[in-house]
Amino acid sequence: MIAYLMGTVAGTDQASAIIDVNGIGYSVFMSNRALSRLPRTGEQVRVFTHLQVREDDMSLYGFLTLEEKDLFTKLIGVTGVGPKVALAALATFEPNELVEAIIAEDVKAVSRIPGVGKKSASRIVLELKGSLDSGFGQSAAPTRENANMKLAAETLMAMGFSPTEAEVALRDAPADATEAALVKYALKQIGS
Repeated sequence: MIAYLMGTVAGTDQASAIIDVNGIGYSVFMSNRALSRLPRTGEQVRVFTHLQVREDDMSLYGFLTLEEKDLFTKLIGVTGVGPKVALAALATFEPNELVEAIIAEDVKAVSRIPGVGKKSASRIVLELKGSLDSGFGQSAAPTRENANMKLAAETLMAMGFSPTEAEVALRDAPADATEAALVKYALKQIGS
């Protein structure tokens, strides 16, 4: 699986971006919100990815944060929700806004997603409300320590650990440590 791409933005269109990684251009489907937040063409970017393999197609979906990626994978796990609807959800809501609507069982808000009617919105709420918590995608005021902790967690998740595993591994880590020291600490915790 491709966890993320680190390269330069080679171009965008209405539904995707082309990320140049060492001379290879990857076409990555992204939400309109994420596309609008990409750096300009020629600038560096890191895009977290989800590779979907079907019998006749391989598609790469991209996200600027791990929260977006995590919510996308939860959404496509809902019966009847495909990648296009999941991207539309991320274009309509910030991840924490959609999570709050699902937790509050606000079917009306969820049905604002293009392509989602009341029945589909009810299914999304029913299938996801127990697997999400109100802290999803939220963080404290950004400090250097919090930024290092977040980067370390993102690195661990890019290595294949779940958000919960990363959180547990970093729980008692020194708050003033660098990102590299935090990752090393977490891997040591996971290994023991």
